[in-house]
Amino acid sequence: MSSFKIHDINTAPEASRPLLENSAKAFGRIPNLHAVMAESPEHLEAYKMLHALFERSSLSKVERNVVWMTINVENACHYCVPAHTAIALMQGVDADIVDALRSETALKDARLEALRQFTLALVRQRGRLEDAQVAQFLGAGFTQRHILDVLLGLAQKTMSNYANHLASTPVDEAFAKFEWTVPA
Repeated sequence: MSSFKIHDINTAPEASRPLLENSAKAFGRIPNLHAVMAESPEHLEAYKMLHALFERSSLSKVERNVVWMTINVENACHYCVPAHTAIALMQGVDADIVDALRSETALKDARLEALRQFTLALVRQRGRLEDAQVAQFLGAGFTQRHILDVLLGLAQKTMSNYANHLASTPVDEAFAKFEWTVPA
């Protein structure tokens, strides 16, 4: 376990302080993930920017949550799975979808399952998909824009998942009831 500082407004580098203040306003507290990322103002700013851009992407709220959670589970992120469980439920994503994503179970909705499988393939194959895999995704009603938007979500989650692995970021109390461990 690496020893990363969990910053607050007073201990963070000067350039990170406004970013943490914005986090505190948005969440009512500073999430531990942001507190860890604050060590690098550029990292924290890039993460938050990618998040804002992904929120504006062509993917629906449910689809964005499928992308996030699929990546979080595949990368075995002890922090992001509970955090995104809370976020998904707060955003009105059906609990059955959230539970299936957490347990790596196929989704009942064929379009969402196609998105889950495509996202998994991108992560596992590092973007080197076969033409048939891309065609299957497009055949489920997605577009080339959706492909690029999934990559945007993947970039964001790579930053947070890897930072959490390196820092062993403690799960915030607000997410603790959604604790998750890698399925056996």
